[in-house]
Amino acid sequence: MKQTNMYLASQSPRRRELLTQIGVAFSVLSVDVEEQQQVDELAPDYVSRLARDKAQAGVAALNYTNIAEIKTNTADKQMVLGADTIVVYAGQVLEKPIDEADSVRMLSLLSGQEHQVMTAVALADESRCWVELVTTAVQFREISTIEMHDYWRTGEPCDKAGSYAIQGIAGKFVSHISGSYSAVVGLPLMQTEQLIQAFRAEQNK
Repeated sequence: MKQTNMYLASQSPRRRELLTQIGVAFSVLSVDVEEQQQVDELAPDYVSRLARDKAQAGVAALNYTNIAEIKTNTADKQMVLGADTIVVYAGQVLEKPIDEADSVRMLSLLSGQEHQVMTAVALADESRCWVELVTTAVQFREISTIEMHDYWRTGEPCDKAGSYAIQGIAGKFVSHISGSYSAVVGLPLMQTEQLIQAFRAEQNK
């Protein structure tokens, strides 16, 4: 793949795999951003803010480290991609479960119901930050309580928003999806690729 000054401000293996899937060369940055919804903050604003904060934290980290190959190549500005995904049911953001009971509570809400998965993607450099929000509707079939506890014991839902991973075992719970499947996994591929192209074009003006 062609080398670029693209950086991913995420430790998510799923986002790394998805970016690689569309042929984007990148390096990974570690950033520390508090993921806490503010009082009266709506779900779309919350996920967009997190993506923006991660991208801008990545830009700040690059400036702080003063990496030589970045600073000497001013013709090809670095850009940082930040992303975040949340699960929303009836306006309520379902975060990562804290324990088995919390996981069962979330899956009970989603069982037999439609919910929304919102993924925001942000691209930033030293002078700008663009954010794209993608919302996908996901319909679950009815899930029995036994299935919920069995699913928890697989370990899959432990660190997942909404207590499930569509690309894993929980795919069997999904009866219908309307929107971007890759956005539910963690990164909307079409929108991300278009955002990168537009951002690069703007940088090169």
